[in-house]
Amino acid sequence: MIDEKYIKPIPNYIAKMIRNKDKYSYEGQIAFYAYLTKMKGELVKITVACKHYKKQWFCKQVAVHGVYSDKCLVRDMECFMMGYAVGWYDLALSNSRKRYEDGKWYQANDKYYDPAAEVVNRKYALKFKEFRYSALDKYNYPDVLKYLRIYLQYPQAEYFIKMGLQHLAENKMLLRKVGKDKPFRKWLIQNVKLLRNEYGKYPYLSAQSIMFAYKQNLPLLEGQAVNRACKETVNDYSYANTISKIIPKSEIVDLVKYIEKQNTTLPSYADYVKACEYLQLDMTLPKNRYPHDFKRWHDTRIDQYHTAKTLKDAEVRKELYAKFALIAEKYQPLQKDGKDAFVVLIARSPQDLIREGEALDHCVGRMNYDQKFAREESLIFFVRNAKEPDTPFVTVEYSLERKKILQCYGKHDHRPTDDVLEFVNKKWLPFANRQLKKLQAAA
Repeated sequence: MIDEKYIKPIPNYIAKMIRNKDKYSYEGQIAFYAYLTKMKGELVKITVACKHYKKQWFCKQVAVHGVYSDKCLVRDMECFMMGYAVGWYDLALSNSRKRYEDGKWYQANDKYYDPAAEVVNRKYALKFKEFRYSALDKYNYPDVLKYLRIYLQYPQAEYFIKMGLQHLAENKMLLRKVGKDKPFRKWLIQNVKLLRNEYGKYPYLSAQSIMFAYKQNLPLLEGQAVNRACKETVNDYSYANTISKIIPKSEIVDLVKYIEKQNTTLPSYADYVKACEYLQLDMTLPKNRYPHDFKRWHDTRIDQYHTAKTLKDAEVRKELYAKFALIAEKYQPLQKDGKDAFVVLIARSPQDLIREGEALDHCVGRMNYDQKFAREESLIFFVRNAKEPDTPFVTVEYSLERKKILQCYGKHDHRPTDDVLEFVNKKWLPFANRQLKKLQAAA
């Protein structure tokens, strides 16, 4: 474990290297650099904070991390959500001490208090036997200890560094694959220029895309595209609710390749599957899952689907009309036609509701009132002037269960006149309830 009593001052040659790196910093700006050294035989990284103040340059050690240590040492530095703050009271750059600044070294978890800092003497690590072949001098990312720890576990990380693939050198999935799969190593060498993005045309490929392309025996860029399409397919609403019923995740790659080969889209394939299911086709058969000429069979199945659905809808509509007529006949005694100024007629068919709604510009012809009527949840009656019984005037929704009027509206959903309301509530409603009681008693 690292120990503060073994921390030595910054060597002059290191301070000079850091100052040369930091000469372009602005007045008052804090910058972090790091250098490697040895402490009790362990390779450690010491982080240095630097600041230009009144045309002078200042620096101080603020953190120590060891390659084998799970604890670090920190001094006069605080970690915030937006970065790090350093206290400079000991160098007379501040008139007061910060609450975290007392000049003492404190232990902390190794993953904290480790600001991104350029390491000025990377080659120093090569003096250690265990890191002699780590290629750290060619590793350009700041977190050198993270790389060295991975290298200790996966020495093949050096393989990626020397190939110019240092952005992949810390991916454990690829490192394990390289360590046990010789063909994969050869495949990487064959694709190294593209992986290094020497052409500058493409973003770096992710480790998942690389592994996907290798396993599927696809060119890298095609593998990346197919891999992305597979992820999008799994997350697509149309897949989750339609295609996944017949295409398991293990076949997603085949599906994506098929869609690309057929020059179609996932939504089109989803429509095709929906049509096939409605037609009750056997989707376990390859000829139905992946037809040779997708466009032709897509159009054919969609036409067949619409034809079958139209016929089915016609049957359903026929059944609804028949049931509606039976209910209307059953409750015909609730109609009122006498010496009053108004008459009340029961709707005879869903088409009657449509005509009423269109004439009075309200929603009785829509919104499933016909379904509620057929289920005997509520009945629809038409209030008409006795002298014009065929002319739409006022529409009433009546609850059979509650024996109450649910709605009573004229044109444009306007409230009827007082004389109409008095007739409906004082004359027709009591009459309808008496008639309904008789019907229920006779049933």
